[in-house]
Amino acid sequence: MRKRRLGRSSIEVAPLCFGGNVFGWTVDERQSFALLDAFVDAGFNFIDTADVYSVWVSGNQGGESEAIIGKWQKARRNRDRLVIATKLGMAMGPQRKGLSRAYMRSAVEASLSRLRTDYIDLYQAHEDDAQTPMEETLAAFAELVKEGKVRVIGASNFTAPRLAQALSLSEKLGLPRYESLQPLYNLYDRDQFEPELAALTREKSVGVIPYYSLAAGFLSGKYRTPEDVASGARASRVAQRYLNERGKRVLAGLDQAAKATGRTQAQIALAWLLSHDEITAPIASATTLAQLAELAPAAGIVLDAATRGALDEASRIGA
Repeated sequence: MRKRRLGRSSIEVAPLCFGGNVFGWTVDERQSFALLDAFVDAGFNFIDTADVYSVWVSGNQGGESEAIIGKWQKARRNRDRLVIATKLGMAMGPQRKGLSRAYMRSAVEASLSRLRTDYIDLYQAHEDDAQTPMEETLAAFAELVKEGKVRVIGASNFTAPRLAQALSLSEKLGLPRYESLQPLYNLYDRDQFEPELAALTREKSVGVIPYYSLAAGFLSGKYRTPEDVASGARASRVAQRYLNERGKRVLAGLDQAAKATGRTQAQIALAWLLSHDEITAPIASATTLAQLAELAPAAGIVLDAATRGALDEASRIGA
């Protein structure tokens, strides 16, 4: 499988990233191990998680996903074959959030311990922190890189002006720069990334690893009526955001493309993302081996211009 360079770094990743938010939430440890085994066996190497996963689950403290990944990679002894990305900054509890140097120093040690590793390949600011000077955050990241605890840094949920400011500061101060951006981006959710962030990441060669690549499962085509989303961990998000006239139009476009190509709707939705030059690897989750087996072939699908154009039009905002 041909790998892609992450930004301007030396890290190379397969063109699909496993979203680890399901580990310790909708997937238990045993199933997590099976999914990770199958993912790596299929030729992939990129796994994304965060320290905050999954603090929202009753009885959880946060860090459950990292701990499962750490236990798995230690048991499989495959750390050198993996690119592990995690994030910090979202609230883990009282006084446990943000991107201050002091908090970052403690957060990275906690993540390293849970992941059972000496280094994090991609350490990301999970969200912007307007309360902390950007220079302090970037300098703290630089310390972690210099100490060998982090290889490359990235940003998530940043606006175009703030990402541009960070990239400019890194260049000016001679500090490591954000080599990746993790935005909300998929065939339905296009407004936050297009056009400003897309143009900026292309211009600055920042790798893009979008989350919610399948819009919480909506773009798989399995949610079409309120009855379809009556239950499930992501049901409320799907019902509130996607079950509308534009959502129906997007699904109709996916249905047509799937029928014409012999692929599934989920595969087409991921291939649409990968057809954009700035996209490095979409992040997608799976809770069953069957789901993972369906998603994996998307990495090798190349959409023709007519199919991509039809999908662009079907998902166009304001149509």
